[in-house]
Amino acid sequence: MTDVAIIGIGIHPFGRTPGMTGYQQGIVAVRRALEDAGIEWRDIQFAYGGSHDGGNADTMVDKLGLTGIQFINVANGCATGGSSLISAVNAIRSGQYDIGMVVGFDSHPRGAFAFDTKAWGLGNWYGKVGLGLTTQFFAMKIRRYMDEHGISDDALVRVAMKAYRNGARNPNAWRREEMSYEQIAGSQMLNPPLRKFMFCSPSEGGAALVVCNAARAKQYSANKPVRIAASILRSRRYGSFEVFSPSQPIQQADSPTVQASKAAYESAGIGPGDVDIAQVQDTESGAEIMHMAENHLCAHGEQEKWLREGVTQIDGRLPINTDGGCIANGEPIGASGLRQVYEVCLQLRGAAGARQVAGNPKVGYCQVYGAPGISAVQILAL
Repeated sequence: MTDVAIIGIGIHPFGRTPGMTGYQQGIVAVRRALEDAGIEWRDIQFAYGGSHDGGNADTMVDKLGLTGIQFINVANGCATGGSSLISAVNAIRSGQYDIGMVVGFDSHPRGAFAFDTKAWGLGNWYGKVGLGLTTQFFAMKIRRYMDEHGISDDALVRVAMKAYRNGARNPNAWRREEMSYEQIAGSQMLNPPLRKFMFCSPSEGGAALVVCNAARAKQYSANKPVRIAASILRSRRYGSFEVFSPSQPIQQADSPTVQASKAAYESAGIGPGDVDIAQVQDTESGAEIMHMAENHLCAHGEQEKWLREGVTQIDGRLPINTDGGCIANGEPIGASGLRQVYEVCLQLRGAAGARQVAGNPKVGYCQVYGAPGISAVQILAL
């Protein structure tokens, strides 16, 4: 099978950028990725990109150049970025192309994400009972998980505290101020047990990657290539407890993350113990806690001990969400999954600055989760 590598990375800071559209922020990210790779747009043979509210990614050719390339729009909820990268990896592995671009961007209005319940195959009743708000759903899911595995509110606070601490070291993050345990624990209760400062917020931003046939990486760029050892997506099975689920059977099945994670480790030929750094979906504090175990990084119920002992901090044994994750960066849907990959590439290059993980990390893990129950996993290696 053809090896695929990342040779260029680019990002537009997440948060709010008055006077710029999400589309424009995506253009910035693409140009920075091209510059990082040391190539030009005319060198790109194909592109995949996605946005939820920011516009159609394929129209970026108006600004980048009308070179006639294949440019396909991708839409897969919060897993759009991961899905775009998987599509690009498969295009190169097919042998049809040697080098391509992956881009995601968005600009969401302030407030909670809104959606049309009928468009998602649900009736109006779903919104009327409050389940149209993802905050409500994620609160129900983590309450069940905490009860089943003996997790306390302390773990929720510590996830958020770590996120803001890491975000303060990230010049591209939206929330760049540390928050104390007391500030988070005392913040407004929104949907029990989740408080105001435990959630991410819809935001703006863009991220882009240049990917190529690894055997030809040196032909295109002087950068040390980061190999994509696995790129996997799985959707939900009957019985998994996912956002927009209108009912729940008595017996719960594994989430799509569990399936995607297992397949990714198998594809990469490694195990969880080989991972040096991880980025997992943290739409809110509870999501990071659940995804730690669903990605086989720890056992169910072990998260609280890990968080208290600092295992997942930047200087810990397995740093998780070193850039502040969604909680500190916010979530522009199209770009969020690619932000994770951008961060891991920086870490593997040893170029993450104040948040650089010590010990020359060699293997990085990324997982992004989206509605209505999709999980994409990327494993990156030097």
